[in-house]
Amino acid sequence: MTAPVPFTAPVDGGELAGGVWNTDVPGAPLLAIHGITANHLAWARVASALPGTRIIAPDLRGRGRSGGLPGPFTLNHLADDLARVLDALDVPRVAVAGHSMGGFVAVRFAERHPDRAESLALIDGGLPLPWPADIPAEDLPAVVLGPALERLRRTFASPAAYEDFWRQHPAIGPWWNDTFADYVAYDLVGEAPALRSSVSEAAVSVNALELYGEDGYTEALAALRLPIAFVRAPRGLLDGPRSTRRRSWRSGVSGCPGCA
Repeated sequence: MTAPVPFTAPVDGGELAGGVWNTDVPGAPLLAIHGITANHLAWARVASALPGTRIIAPDLRGRGRSGGLPGPFTLNHLADDLARVLDALDVPRVAVAGHSMGGFVAVRFAERHPDRAESLALIDGGLPLPWPADIPAEDLPAVVLGPALERLRRTFASPAAYEDFWRQHPAIGPWWNDTFADYVAYDLVGEAPALRSSVSEAAVSVNALELYGEDGYTEALAALRLPIAFVRAPRGLLDGPRSTRRRSWRSGVSGCPGCA
């Protein structure tokens, strides 16, 4: 599988990183936005399946090689970062795909930069979640992220230990391949024996609170006037049949589909 060509783009507070697949393909590219605790390599197999499409995939602020960028981390700031990426790459207009929380970023991008978005594909994301009853706002990140939040707080003695951790995931371990291995290795930062995920807990905690349609998000989604495709995975985070209330891996609490 072809590796992406890395890029950096100037944004507020530093440089946003990411990768581009199929760099020589003409036409409007696809801007691919990963989920809340992911990085741009989440799109590797999509890029392999679409050799006729140039795919621009950033590491969102607070994740991957953009993990050291400071806040604010709101959806609006993430969307504006993406516009700066397109400026740096001299790309005027794109189709946009967003997975899980990336779907929410895609909506804010189309709202704030309508001349740059041709269409949206919202993959298991973008539709506001119902606010959980009797749960205070300060507890919502743990509810939404479940064990993913625990992962961000852990350290690992070696890259092999981190890979072993991921191999226990019920929707990943049975299908383990080089793509997963590259994705997991890219996420790891720091020095042994205190390696950790590149993902900022502060960033994901902000975004977890934004998945409920507050601050005009629901109205912004309803007001969009461009083609939007909603894509829903047939199976859930545990690689089992989907249900109205999904259960997060090893936690027993409700969670978002892309939070592993």
